[in-house]
Amino acid sequence: MSEIEHYFSIHNRSWDCLGELTTEEKRVRIDLATCYRLAAKMNWDDGIYTHISAAIPNQPDVYLINQFGLRFDEVTPLNLVKVNILGIVLVGAGPANVSGFAIHGAVHAARKDAMCVFHLHNESSIAVSAQAKGLLPLSQHAMRFYQDLAYHPYQGLALSADEQNELIGNLGAKKALLLKNHGSLVCGTSVQQAFYLMHTLDKACSIQLKVRDPMNDAIYPDEHICNKTYQQLCLDGDAEGQIEWPAFERWLLNS
Repeated sequence: MSEIEHYFSIHNRSWDCLGELTTEEKRVRIDLATCYRLAAKMNWDDGIYTHISAAIPNQPDVYLINQFGLRFDEVTPLNLVKVNILGIVLVGAGPANVSGFAIHGAVHAARKDAMCVFHLHNESSIAVSAQAKGLLPLSQHAMRFYQDLAYHPYQGLALSADEQNELIGNLGAKKALLLKNHGSLVCGTSVQQAFYLMHTLDKACSIQLKVRDPMNDAIYPDEHICNKTYQQLCLDGDAEGQIEWPAFERWLLNS
């Protein structure tokens, strides 16, 4: 048993309560629950709202999401709910948030590379999403998204089918999206990459908010430097976030 699995065993009954699990699903459950706990330590939660979801390898159109009503710091590998892209609970005790399906189900259905989808109401991202120019290349962190960030206009609480299609169209093939006046969304090819990208995006937004007048009182690197830095920061490809993950696990274990 790994240290992180032992950490969660304190809070859980036996894995047998979920029936027969594949090795891949057990690993995703541990990683996703770890991700929720880390997000709680980052103060990224919003009460019982917002979600992080993860697809299960070799189980098409199925993903794991938090049980609606739990805080991020209450999520464990065993209380994650398995749902399909229509939001129907397949395994676990519901309920699951219908609004969560509208975003997460749509992204998982449209983006098969999106193995993990983060949607947060983190304050820094909301603040930057409400600025007319959005995220600016004011920091190295922001340059990771120089060619990899989309925007979606605010249209109310619930996403209709038309708005789901619009959101997917705006997201395109990009890894990150700011929902104007609402929050942030990140897609990763793994839980580890998604966490790394959200951490980087949140920091980029926080840095921008510390600049007194970003439009008139800031130094901007040349466009070719921004493009060069973006390419350099993407060199790891799908391995992005993997080397950092054990350090974040240790941070959680030592808290």
